[in-house]
Formats: sequence, C-alpha cells, structure tokens
Amino acid sequence: MHSVAATSFNKSQLQLLLPFLEAFPEELHRTLPHLLGFTLGDPIKMAKLISTNKLLSSPSKQLKQLIHVLSVLITGVSSFSDIFQKQTLIWKLKLLKSAAAYSNSRLHAFNAEVLILASGNDSILPSRFEALRLSDSLKNSLVRFFKNNGHTLLLEDGINLLTILKGTFKYRRSKQRDYVKDFLPPSSSEVHDAFDHKLGLFRVAISPVMFSTLSDGKIVRGLKGIPDQGPVLLVGYHMLLGSEVGAIVEEFLKEKNIMVHGIAHPEVFSKNMEETLQPMSGFDYFKIFGAIPVSASNLCKLLSKKSYVLLYPGGVREALHRKGEQYKLFWPKEPEFVRMAIKYGARIVPFGVVGEDDLVELFLDYNDLMNVPHVKEQIKLRNEKAARVRAGAEVKGEISNQDFFIPGFFPKLPGRFYFLFGKPMETKGKEEILKNKDMAMEFYLEIKAEVERNIAYLMKKREEDPYRFLFDRLLYRAISAPVNQVPTFEP
Repeated sequence: MHSVAATSFNKSQLQLLLPFLEAFPEELHRTLPHLLGFTLGDPIKMAKLISTNKLLSSPSKQLKQLIHVLSVLITGVSSFSDIFQKQTLIWKLKLLKSAAAYSNSRLHAFNAEVLILASGNDSILPSRFEALRLSDSLKNSLVRFFKNNGHTLLLEDGINLLTILKGTFKYRRSKQRDYVKDFLPPSSSEVHDAFDHKLGLFRVAISPVMFSTLSDGKIVRGLKGIPDQGPVLLVGYHMLLGSEVGAIVEEFLKEKNIMVHGIAHPEVFSKNMEETLQPMSGFDYFKIFGAIPVSASNLCKLLSKKSYVLLYPGGVREALHRKGEQYKLFWPKEPEFVRMAIKYGARIVPFGVVGEDDLVELFLDYNDLMNVPHVKEQIKLRNEKAARVRAGAEVKGEISNQDFFIPGFFPKLPGRFYFLFGKPMETKGKEEILKNKDMAMEFYLEIKAEVERNIAYLMKKREEDPYRFLFDRLLYRAISAPVNQVPTFEP
C-alpha cells in the first residue's frame, strides 16, 4: 500500500528543503518546526482523531477536549528539532531521495496488488499527480483519493485504514481471496458513518417502513416475522438503481443485529467502475456492508455458514428498468436459487417493496438512450468490457439484457418506501424437489407470486398512510418523534 508516496520526492518541496537545511545554521535549527508550521497536515483533523468518545460526549465536552489535544499537538511540534537533529534530518532526506530513485527504476517490474491513498491538500508531496502516475505504471493498482485531507492522511479524522481496506477488498485472511471468509462485519463507527452521516438525509426523505409476516400469517410492523436463525434467503423486487438495499441492511442490523449479505453483480467489484482518482464511493460501502459477487460457489458458502442472503433474481434488468416498468418482475425462467436453498435447508422469505415512483420520475431510459447514436456507441463500448451474469445462448428474453447505463430521472417531493417480508417458506423436508423439475418450477412460481402479492398489497395500503409524503412526516417529527417512529397505515 502506498500513502502519499515518496516516489515523487524529486518533484516535491522536500527536494528544495535539502540544500536549504545544509546551509541552515545549527543554532537556528530549533526554529525549523515554526517555519514549517502545520504543512504536514490539518491540525484540527489530527486533533479530532485523537479525541475519544465523540459519539457519547456532549458538544461542550468535545470542544474542551479538542482544545486540549490541539495544545498538546502544538507542544509536540516544538519538540521536533529535539527528535531530529540537523544532521539526522539531512541524512534521512538523502536516504529518501535515493530510495525514491531506486523505487521508480523498478516500478515496471512490480506485479503485486497495490492500494494507493492520495490526498488533495498535501503541502509536502504532489500526491494527486503521483497517484495518477503510479496508477498508470502499476498494472495491479487501485487509487482512493481524499480531496480534503493533507499530508498526514492516516493521522487525520475521518480516515479509517481498515474501512478503506474492506471497501477495496484488500483485506484477506490468506493468499487466495475468498469474498465470504474474508468478510469482516462493519464496526459501530462504520454503521454510524454510513447510515447517520452519508445516508442520513436519504433516510429522512424515504422514511422506510418495514412489515413482516408471522408464522400464523399475521402482518406486523418490524422484522419480528424474520427467522432468528439462518440460513435465510431474502428474495424480492429490485427497485430503480437498487435504492432500497441500504434500508434493508440498516434495519436488519439495528433491529435484529443481523448482517445481510447482498448478492451483487460482479461488475460492482470490477475496475471498470473506477474513476481515475476514485474517492470512497457507494460501491465501497456495498462491500463494507456485506455485498458479495454473485456466483454459485459464493451463495453455497454463505448458506453453509447459515448467513442471511439478499437475492434479486431480476438483477440489473430490474434495477435499470424502462419507463412504465416499475414493480414489474424480470425473473429468469429457470428456478436458479430454489435447488440451492433446499440443499442447505435455507428458509426463503419473499418480499416486496414500493416507493420509487414517489421518489423519482424516469424520463430517459435504455430505449431512449439507444436512439442517440453517440450515446448508443458509448453504452455498447462500456458493456463489452463488463462481466456477465447468466451469459450464454440459453438465456433468452428481457432478462438477457443486462447492459449497464445511467438513466435520466428527476426527483420528486419524496414519498415513502414500504417493505413487506412474506411468511418464511420452509425448504427442509422438500428434498424430493431436487429430483423433480416440475416441482422445482412450481415452488419457484409460488415464490414469485408471493413477491407480486406483497407489492400489490403495499401499493394498495400505502394510500391509507397519512404520513406517506414528506411534508406530513416532517411536521410530525418536528412536534412528536424521530424518523423511525413516524406512524403509518395499520397492516
């Protein structure tokens, strides 16, 4: 891993510092820290990192602690000259210069995986330009760019190295990558950062409502109807751009302390989705919160570990549907997941979700974009490189059209997302289905029909919700309760 790589030494301010230091009088060496100041990094962000109990302390206590830590940092800067005597500092800079020259001469022969962390406000090294150069020179590299951070990137608040490693799949337990075994559950700070900070406004906008179905068929608010023991396969409808996934993962974590692993398209994990200077993105957070590339082996591993798995048979075709196709299922003709669920005794929970039509209006879909020659060419070129799921001549119909593209849509005054998890379907004792194609298909169609019934139920019942639209919810919250306690219709 490279963080603010010193391979750019010959283009940095350190190159100019070396002759200056050699001519600098010994008796003035103690003034050096004050001349350099805090060019090494942002003192406020460094102090925030050192501060503890940020989530638990009151604002006044946080401010008091921040001022104390800042004073300690300033004192520490003054002792810099005691730690690094003049000749020691000159020797280290010369060593850095020769090491950078040697490293640059060997870049072409380096084939190992490299994660490059670069900052946008580095006053010592040209990190941004060096990240671009290294990403071109190192074939097996990824870049994560932090626009608002300084030279001491890993010493500043808001940067968690383990989070970055998990988001880029650079953490693994052995030589061979195993997406299931290598997964580390998100920490409490990662949960807070993702759902309260990054997705906080979106959660307020959609105010998700979860319903589940008990064993006796009664529908209740919350996830009481979800089995407490895995393996469980959650099978349902994929809304536009997968906008419902975050709410499902958050609610399962907070209400049941269960990590849901979404089975995601392999393109989400490929370099094709990377920008030249890629910041931490939503795709990174998919990985941090349990997304696993779709494959039969990965699904087997998850179910054998008794995991909770989120599966969308409609995949990309459903998440990137056309105008007028909201809430229409695009499932394959073959019961791909049924046999696997039966093999591992996983309970299947069909679910429906509605709300995208109250959030955005789609005005440019795949068909519209393919009528524009230049855009059509770009889409085709982009998807030639994309990984394929269900590739082959045997896959026919709309489900075979899995092209990635960015649809055109405009936001509406937000409505609300509604989820209904159906009655869990037992697979234990149904092993005869494994040998009977007709029975497997019948069970598959039963699951699909249940998803459609759940969607129809929510479409009808949301009309009874007095807090369906944003203004009513904001008014209620202003005088009554937080977002997760806003009432809804009676199931």
